[in-house]
Amino acid sequence: MNRTIQSIFIAHPASVDETYFQHLRFALGFSLRLFGAGMAALIHALIPCLFEKTASNLIRDMHRRIVTR
Repeated sequence: MNRTIQSIFIAHPASVDETYFQHLRFALGFSLRLFGAGMAALIHALIPCLFEKTASNLIRDMHRRIVTR
């Protein structure tokens, strides 16, 4: 049982030098940015003059954050 908890909650965050809560914060922030980029892309698809570069700028920023992590 203890090994299962270790593998589910601790192993991956530790592999990227984070605690569970540091990883939770990063992943939640990342998911919110992805959601925002998706919404911007959806609105842009419907109304092309809106959010012309928003999704691509957010994705570029997310990529930078992952690479420099």
